[in-house]
Amino acid sequence: MKTAILQSPLTWENPAANRIHFEEKINTIDEPVDLIVLPEMFTSGFTMHPDWVAEPMQGETMVWLQELAKLKNAAITGSLVITEKGNFYNRLVFVFPSGEVQFYDKRHLFTLAGEDKKYTAGKEKIIIDYLGWKICPLICYDLRFPVFARNVEDYDVLLYIANWPNTRINAWDALLKARAIENMCYTIGVNRIGVDANHHVYNGHSQVQDYLGRDIVEPQESEGVFIASLDKNTLVETRQKLGFLNDKDAFEIK
Repeated sequence: MKTAILQSPLTWENPAANRIHFEEKINTIDEPVDLIVLPEMFTSGFTMHPDWVAEPMQGETMVWLQELAKLKNAAITGSLVITEKGNFYNRLVFVFPSGEVQFYDKRHLFTLAGEDKKYTAGKEKIIIDYLGWKICPLICYDLRFPVFARNVEDYDVLLYIANWPNTRINAWDALLKARAIENMCYTIGVNRIGVDANHHVYNGHSQVQDYLGRDIVEPQESEGVFIASLDKNTLVETRQKLGFLNDKDAFEIK
């Protein structure tokens, strides 16, 4: 599965400007790809003013994503602020080339920034089946909670999108590698760059690791589109050879 990860600054609380920007970036991809990954809250930045930027699931950004996925014949994923039944969600959407949509609502809300006061937490982990791959999508702060990410579903790819500041970027690097190793899966981390309206600085470090924690795309700090090719056969062969996942402890999350 060929994956394009987009690392970029975000225009603060301006969905229209961010859609224009990311469409331009996506149109620079000059080779066929299967999956395009955008950062967390790619239409707004990590805002605690959800009422200023929220859209319904049938809103402009979702229509734009569906049209773009069909045009590029690639799935596109990222999170945005969604309003639904009077609640706001930090919602990762996975838009298939067909226009079909699956979504994951961020479970671990970032209390340090008051995200839990403005947004409703998700309750369910999901696994997305795409082109014979099983993908587990998670968002930013979820990275600090390995039990929730634990590979009990035999997924192949663990995907994190984020607005993760450079003051704690060492944790981002270390935890992405740890998640890849402990779950024996490809791990993709896509973060933003630039400075937001709250003066938080982001230096990216978007990256891709294989199932043994080795860099496929090493941490990046510049704006750009970075391509990673994931090989399902070598993943399966390595899991069968080493068998580490067979020895995991048995427990459930309540």
